[in-house]
Amino acid sequence: MLRLFRRKGKTESSSSRTGALWSRSIGSLFRRTVLDDDFWDELEESLVVADVGAVTTMELLDTLRDRASEEGMTEPSEMRTLLREEMTKRLRDAGAGSALSEVADAAVLIVGVNGAGKTTTIAKLAHTAKADGQKVLLAAADTFRAGAIEQLQIWGERVGVDVIAHRAGGDPGAVTFDVMEAARARNANMVIIDTAGRLHTQSNLMDELKKVRGIVERQAGDFAQRVLLVIDGTTGQNGLMQARSFTEAVECDGVVLTKLDGTARGGIVLAIAGELGLPVLFIGTGETLDDLAVFDPDEFVDALLPETDAEAAG
Repeated sequence: MLRLFRRKGKTESSSSRTGALWSRSIGSLFRRTVLDDDFWDELEESLVVADVGAVTTMELLDTLRDRASEEGMTEPSEMRTLLREEMTKRLRDAGAGSALSEVADAAVLIVGVNGAGKTTTIAKLAHTAKADGQKVLLAAADTFRAGAIEQLQIWGERVGVDVIAHRAGGDPGAVTFDVMEAARARNANMVIIDTAGRLHTQSNLMDELKKVRGIVERQAGDFAQRVLLVIDGTTGQNGLMQARSFTEAVECDGVVLTKLDGTARGGIVLAIAGELGLPVLFIGTGETLDDLAVFDPDEFVDALLPETDAEAAG
């Protein structure tokens, strides 16, 4: 659909802070000479501290132990290769970086908590879609937050795409219905729907989100339906709780991880993929409209755990 969905190359540089943490706390373990209980205990602690999460950490360690036994490995340095392979496998199995590349027309619902970066993510998606020759419509279905409609309209003007909006405090479902009608009338092939930020613990607002999702499903017609969850990469394990709650409510298709370039907590990518099978599809790599890229599992693993210490030092 869009060149954006095939564009890579920024994951490794955006993961540099997380990579620095891993190099200090995890990379050093593979320089040891004995594969003993202390090694496994410290690897477990380091992965949990790096926001990989307890469940995914234990799954990784169990697999590493089994493979080391089966393949007769006795050196800590050999565990570096195994861990790299298992991390990459889990990310690929979840479908990381594979968003929407084969979709002709799409209605994309953007969800997440306040402050995660939903509106700027919408602007970046719309900017790239328009640059690729797509006709894009935005829907201002965040009718709750003060200034949200005006903010999206400003972004729409900057990008050069139309925004379907009602009054503040209006029905988000009605806005969603209208944007799908407008998309067909104007021959648009990408609809991006903003929604009110809500805590995953706010059941009434999550119910409202389900209603909006239902309207998209009923009105989509030939449009493929996708739900993208925007998560602030600096939130660590709270991001995992958000992903679980939003996925249970509206069956998210993937994650856009923002602010990855400003945090050392990128291990959450592995937790989300490992525990929920939910792929990280895109990463926010900066502040400009062009700063959105497809998440690349290979680059991510290379940033966190290079093949050799020499590469890490380089």
